[in-house]
Amino acid sequence: MDLLLIGIAGFFIVLGIAGSFLPIIPGPITSWLGLLILNFAPSIHLENRFLIISFCIALAIFILDNFIPVIGAKKFGGGRGSVIGSALGLLIGILFLGPFGILLGPFFGALFGELILNFENKKGAFKAALGALIGFFTGVFLKLIIGLAFAVTYFQTLWKFREVLL
Repeated sequence: MDLLLIGIAGFFIVLGIAGSFLPIIPGPITSWLGLLILNFAPSIHLENRFLIISFCIALAIFILDNFIPVIGAKKFGGGRGSVIGSALGLLIGILFLGPFGILLGPFFGALFGELILNFENKKGAFKAALGALIGFFTGVFLKLIIGLAFAVTYFQTLWKFREVLL
């Protein structure tokens, strides 16, 4: 039973890391599920406090990842149009373009949103769109870091309980 749960947990950890790049898979939550499944192995025990705190972190990054492109557009000088356009672009991009929509949606949404409100400021609109794109890559980086941290925890836990497992 231990080996089956350890294998399933490892699968979820790897799937969560892949979810850092694939927008269809909620990366941090999926990696955390791997740790939770690992905890159900009879020979392995993770602290409940650790599981709760790590879940809160995974959930926070999952939620924050949806807002980072909008924040990026705002930080790069985008006005109300780029912020609203980035958010709408994200939603429309996901609906119609799938994985590519998460990358292209905030960029073009911020660009068009800023151009609609202020057509003369093409340079500012492009900067806002670039900020949305940088925000997207920041979200990918955060998800990757948390996924790798959960993978390290997975292997450390297996190492810690290696005597019991063998």
